[in-house]
Amino acid sequence: QVQLVESGGGLVQSGGSLRLSCAASGRIFGLLTMSWYRQAPGKQRELVATHRKDGTTVYADSIKGRFGIFRDNGQNTINLQMNNVKPEETAVYYCHVPAYNNWGQGTQVTVSS
Repeated sequence: QVQLVESGGGLVQSGGSLRLSCAASGRIFGLLTMSWYRQAPGKQRELVATHRKDGTTVYADSIKGRFGIFRDNGQNTINLQMNNVKPEETAVYYCHVPAYNNWGQGTQVTVSS
């Protein structure tokens, strides 16, 4: 099991930037594929980005070119850099470890227009 704690959410204006961070416990962090998901009010949770254990990354089409997922194995963190954010991206953002189906508690991102 891996414990996950997200941080960095908050209120940001449309077109602004925000960086989310997910701190993970455990010595095997570097061996894990990690993902960020989000869930907007009244909508299903959706995959935003994945950082695979082989170093490759996958992004949802809606955020390509604007968001970046970065891993810091020394700090056991997986970060999501969000640029040029849009009001429709207001959601709770979650960190996820597919191998253990572990989820963090989520961090709220609110984008004002």
